Amino acid sequence: MIKISKGQPPQSFIKWISSKPKNKNENEWFKELFQQGKWDIVGDLSFKNAEEQFFICCYCCDYVSGDSSDTKNEHVVARDIAPEKSLDYTNILASCNKLRQCDHAHGNKALPLTPLMPECETEFNFKLSGRVEGLTDRATEAINVLNLGKDENANKSLVEKRKKIINDLLWANGVDPSEGLEDEELIEMIVEEIMTPVEGKLTPFAPILVNVMRGWL
Repeated sequence: MIKISKGQPPQSFIKWISSKPKNKNENEWFKELFQQGKWDIVGDLSFKNAEEQFFICCYCCDYVSGDSSDTKNEHVVARDIAPEKSLDYTNILASCNKLRQCDHAHGNKALPLTPLMPECETEFNFKLSGRVEGLTDRATEAINVLNLGKDENANKSLVEKRKKIINDLLWANGVDPSEGLEDEELIEMIVEEIMTPVEGKLTPFAPILVNVMRGWL
C-alpha cells in the first residue's frame, strides 16, 4: 500500500450529493448512481480517485486507469458497516477490479489497516519472492481480507506478477536483486526516482519496491 491523501471530489459528484432527497440515506443515494445509470458521475469519481493515487490501485499498487474497465470506486469502510460514509469522498478510493483480491475480496468486511493511514507504508514487509507479510496483527488481517498474496496458495497470480515487476524494476535501476544494496544514500536516490510520478503516474508496484529496498537498510 501507499499512503493516500484525499483532495476535493469532482464537481459532478458534489452536485449529485447536494441533490439527495431527504427521504433517502447516504447508502441509498450512492446506489442510485448505478440504478439510474449515472455513468458520467461514476466515471468522474473513478478517474479523480485514480489521479490522486498516481494511477495505482489503493491496495495492491497495480495499475488502474480510472476507467470502468479496470477501476472500482472502493469504500474503505464498507457501506454495510458505515452507510453514513457512503457519500464521504475521503472514504472512497480507486481499487483494481481483479477477482478475489482488493475491492472484490474486501466486500463488507472490516479493514483494520488502510491506505488512509501512514502506517500502511511501514507495517507490511514485501519480499523479492513477491510475498508479503504483516509486521502487526492488523497488517496480517488486512492481507487476509484483501488477499494480497501472503503466499502463492493464497494469490499465485499477484505474487508472481509482483515478483517479476520488482525484479524488472531493480535491474532497470542497475541493482542485482540477488545482491541487494547496502548503500543508504544510493537506495534513497533510487527511491526518490521511482516515486517521482511521470506525467502524473507512478510505475505499477513502485511503492512495493520501495518497501523491499528500505528493508535492506
